[in-house]
Amino acid sequence: MVGNATATKRASLHTLGCRLNQSETLHIRHQLEAKGYNIVPFGEPADLAIINTCTVTNLADAKCRQSIRSFTRKNPHAFTAVVGCYSQSGASTIAEIPGVDLIIGNQEKLSVLDYIGQEKNKKPVIIRERINKDDFSIHFVGDVPFDKRANLKVQDGCDFMCSFCIIPFVRGRSRTREMDNLLNEARALVKRGVRELVLTGVNIGTYLSSKSEDILAVIDNLNDIIGLDRIRISSIEPTTIPESLFDRMIDSDHALLPFLHIPLQSGCDRILDEMRRKYTISEYLNFIYRAHEAVPDLYLGTDIMVGFPGESLDEFDETCRVFLENPFDFCHVFPYSERDGTLAARREDQIPQKERARRSAHLRRLASSKRYDHYADYLGKTMPVLFEDPKGDTWPGYTDNYIRVVIKAAQATNQYLANRMGSVRLNAISADFVAGELLEILD
Repeated sequence: MVGNATATKRASLHTLGCRLNQSETLHIRHQLEAKGYNIVPFGEPADLAIINTCTVTNLADAKCRQSIRSFTRKNPHAFTAVVGCYSQSGASTIAEIPGVDLIIGNQEKLSVLDYIGQEKNKKPVIIRERINKDDFSIHFVGDVPFDKRANLKVQDGCDFMCSFCIIPFVRGRSRTREMDNLLNEARALVKRGVRELVLTGVNIGTYLSSKSEDILAVIDNLNDIIGLDRIRISSIEPTTIPESLFDRMIDSDHALLPFLHIPLQSGCDRILDEMRRKYTISEYLNFIYRAHEAVPDLYLGTDIMVGFPGESLDEFDETCRVFLENPFDFCHVFPYSERDGTLAARREDQIPQKERARRSAHLRRLASSKRYDHYADYLGKTMPVLFEDPKGDTWPGYTDNYIRVVIKAAQATNQYLANRMGSVRLNAISADFVAGELLEILD
């Protein structure tokens, strides 16, 4: 059922969920472009859609179904492929949506083009092979343009089996991308303009290749690539972080940025134990204080889940206190969502949805306050900013410790700043960014 695309074919891609999904969708996009497809924005008329799905919550499932229905209603004659995590767990539900032609789980998602036909299928073809545990490589297309920041997939799957989490069931057990393969892609990205790589995976701190290379080896090998200015680690589990990362973060000759996003999930030891997390609050806090002492200007973000089964109001308040009173700069808030097949979903002490929503809203307000405080600490300081594409009459970008900075385009005196580094003085907080003044272009 292999199709041969022509230049007149229009393809549309849509990604739901995490950075890892974004990275995988980009690989699929490059394969499509290499085959002559014209990529059009999702929602516009297209001959082909590939929808990369997420299943981390019930809401994620609903958003996936909504996206699929929206496309098939507007494009009834298009070939529609649904791939990824929700395809792995909910293939039968997806197959009931009119217009779906192909459903592929995570093992074969990056080979989706091998299964796409020129004509629609009479009924959906479902491909959900068992996910293997071997080290893996990814075929990437090296002759397409890139720029600015890029995600680099280094790992997949997870062995931790938290009681609330469906990911080990849909992504499989932890496995590692072959070092040579990820380094070759990194070199290709840098050659085509990428200056910052964000390392992605499900549980990237568990990276361990068949040659006994760990996440430190990945970071140091990437650091040797000439032209790569920044290495940023995405979310990483607290029990998997080697403290020798700190030495690299403070080394001015190393590209690793002072940035850590470490999931906390709860500020209560009883809830952490029920979640089957691998640390206590004391162990977690001791680690982050060591990190802050070792790394000046460290950005520390976290994830917190609210409304886990049996979480009392006092325990929720304790989580809020832990977040407020310790050196977190921001948190992503996730209301607990029952996932069939997980231990937590079988419990009878589920928190009402309305109460989960109330707690989530409260903690999000606290998170916004903490982010404001983080930004305020840097007002008046001058910091290097890597600029992205212009937005209207502004140039946005990020500091190394993840402060979103925006300058007025007029300050650039008609210079194109995308993918360039500038020295910026941080002047004022505005909504979710800091307004800055460009002092000089650094390169």
